[in-house]
Amino acid sequence: MSGAYMNSMLTQIERRFNIPASLVGVINGSFEMGNLLVIPFVSYLGSKLHRPRMIAIGCIVMGFGCFLIALPHFLMGRYRYENSLSVSENSSTIAVCLANHSQFSMATEQSSEECRKQAGSLMWVFVLVGNIIRGVGETPIAPLGISYVEDFARTENSPFYIGCLQIATVLGPLFGLLIGSYCAKLYVDVGFVDPEDVTLSLLDARWVGAWWLGVLICAAVSFIVAIPFCFLPKSLPKEGEENSAELNTKGNKTLMRPDLRNGSHFIPYLKSLAYNPVYMLFLLITVIQFSAWIGMITFMPKYMEQQYGISAADAIFFIGVYNLPIICAGYFFGGLMMKKFKISTYKAAHIGFWSSIVEYLIYFSAFFMVCKNAKVAGLTMSYEGLEQVSYMETNLYADCNRHCDCSTKVWDPVCGENGIAYISACLAGCDISNGTGKNTVFRNCSCISAFGNDTAVLGQCNRENCGTMLQYFLILSLVCCLIYSFGAMPGYMVLIRSLKPEEKSFGVGLHSLAERVFAGIPSPIYFGAMIDTTCLKWGTKSCGGEGACRMYDSDTYRQLYLGVPSALRAVSYIPCVLVLLILRKQNKTLVQEDKELEAREEENGSVEQKDVPAAQNSTHLHQETMDL
Repeated sequence: MSGAYMNSMLTQIERRFNIPASLVGVINGSFEMGNLLVIPFVSYLGSKLHRPRMIAIGCIVMGFGCFLIALPHFLMGRYRYENSLSVSENSSTIAVCLANHSQFSMATEQSSEECRKQAGSLMWVFVLVGNIIRGVGETPIAPLGISYVEDFARTENSPFYIGCLQIATVLGPLFGLLIGSYCAKLYVDVGFVDPEDVTLSLLDARWVGAWWLGVLICAAVSFIVAIPFCFLPKSLPKEGEENSAELNTKGNKTLMRPDLRNGSHFIPYLKSLAYNPVYMLFLLITVIQFSAWIGMITFMPKYMEQQYGISAADAIFFIGVYNLPIICAGYFFGGLMMKKFKISTYKAAHIGFWSSIVEYLIYFSAFFMVCKNAKVAGLTMSYEGLEQVSYMETNLYADCNRHCDCSTKVWDPVCGENGIAYISACLAGCDISNGTGKNTVFRNCSCISAFGNDTAVLGQCNRENCGTMLQYFLILSLVCCLIYSFGAMPGYMVLIRSLKPEEKSFGVGLHSLAERVFAGIPSPIYFGAMIDTTCLKWGTKSCGGEGACRMYDSDTYRQLYLGVPSALRAVSYIPCVLVLLILRKQNKTLVQEDKELEAREEENGSVEQKDVPAAQNSTHLHQETMDL
């Protein structure tokens, strides 16, 4: 739950601490760094210790990490966003050109004391460290939970049970995203500021939701969830062998004692896995596909915001409501199918492979679900109304606003009656403003007057035809999630069944370690760096320097966001084919061995049948001799 919530709040954290997306990627990847610190020990020693209590300790550590993440909110001052006009101005009429330039200059030329306070934005380090601790706490939950179920479930039932566990791992993120959607609608300083003083809308690039509130909720839930795990037994009897539970427990203790005294089996296990071709290829597939998946899911809310012009709260809500329940259904029916039809490893690999291929081909439709860039003068359009994308700051000036001597550093957009947005009222050439706060109206705007009406209001203009494309995108994501998750459980069982019973905990843990080191950590970082290259307008920190991005080129964003995962997944299908070929060969060998075994059994059966009449004849002759 906390992981999904943190992913949903990355944009809010980016804006609150005024940092680029690449640094947000580092914060997100820090969770995997925490996993990396302890996962080798958990994987090897986990099955030999009290697994439920290890999971309980992990939940407690996660709760502590969440508290640390929320701490900067209480140590920093109130959130101050870029604003060209004072919201507390009592005058109903302001000379915008002069007011804009002078007030923004005052905001950027703060005293050294104010700048030291602004350096509090370095408190994102608390979020980084808290996320690392949260990663440490999460480490034992998945591998130990799966191995706990796998060890004490029948072979035919384990896919179904593990599917139920996967459903639980989806329900948590669902609640996390719903909490995230609610918190994103609340202003960051809710309860401490007058809502009337906040001129921002939910669609504004400067809006910051109450990101800290949900983190505290996640911390409380983690502490509560830890309680029942403390009372679970160290081991459970194998299904169908409940009466021999005491015997199994004693046997397990006897077998485990030598392993706890030394690490003699670590190298043999590692060597055995290294020479397991199916396991190693599956590891490679996981790293490549997880790289694509984690990069997409990390920045999916931001993508929907920039591409379809919706608020972060709506984007988070749509992801939770549309995607996660259908993923639940896919996991459930995939596991149920494996249980009901007792599918072999070879068939399971085919189901996983072809499900992924079908979903991959459908996924390409997203490239055509296009919504045009927002119309912003000097960035995506010229002041004459011609479409052109510009990364040059000089293009923000035009003949219609040169008399105002505006600053290009401020981001306080206004929407003109012509349907074009301007970075500030000053750059729109507006002379005066009437009203205060959200009701401010700008008049005599020389850059707008050429199109007719010369007024503008606070905020960006609404995007055209984005609602329909958003619906198509949500339907597409729903279909893709259903198909992919349906094949996920059969695919995962290929990994489980490629391992020997004594290697399962170690193998699953090493699998988790690889996906975190080679995918979970670097993927958000390079995805964030790529997204930063599409930024058209950077925010400005109050003491100078670039802050968070205020506007992206949505066309280039879409090409990178969808194109890089497409390329990664295409490469991942090469080892997939190799796995199928290896399993096909193994399957043929097993079939041949079964036929030979059946032939031997039939031969032995026929010999026994011949021996029976011979024995009967011998007995009959012996009886006749006795009679004589």
